[in-house]
Amino acid sequence: MEAARDKVVPDILAEGLDVLFCGINPGLISGAVGHHFANPGTRFWPALHRSGFTPHRLRPEQEDVLLGLGLGITNVVARTTAQASGLSRPEIVEGGRELRRKVLRWRPRWLAVLGVTVYREAFDDRGAAVGPQTMRIGGTRVWLLPNPSGRNAHWQMGPMAEEFARLRRAAGLPDRSSTP
Repeated sequence: MEAARDKVVPDILAEGLDVLFCGINPGLISGAVGHHFANPGTRFWPALHRSGFTPHRLRPEQEDVLLGLGLGITNVVARTTAQASGLSRPEIVEGGRELRRKVLRWRPRWLAVLGVTVYREAFDDRGAAVGPQTMRIGGTRVWLLPNPSGRNAHWQMGPMAEEFARLRRAAGLPDRSSTP
């Protein structure tokens, strides 16, 4: 997996998305295969489906399907690491600046940052908690979601999917999980 450290996982972006999901940074497996949330232990894809964002559970290699649903994916930091703890604070702060520029350029209605700790560092908001944030980036509203990593045992799948669903409802998007 050493070669994965130098790979870039391309953003899934289009102008005017309903929700742009933002991970911390790609893990080694994502770097190796070139797709977001590719680690088998991630709960991102199951939470996305259980919350009603997608009509069925997508696989990482199907991530382009998200664009047709008005959804996208990016990361705070593009560099691939084995764990988010491998990122430096200056890297995360600079990633927050780059994320602001990206959001202003692509203008999603909502930015959903996946991870409380990285959000607090990237946006210098020590009191941030999961849910809607007061901060806006241009016209984009911000929602903080729990980190879907399997290492984040604090959040079980049911409550995590419900938090994703709260964002879906706030964004005015239909529940696609019940679509045949």
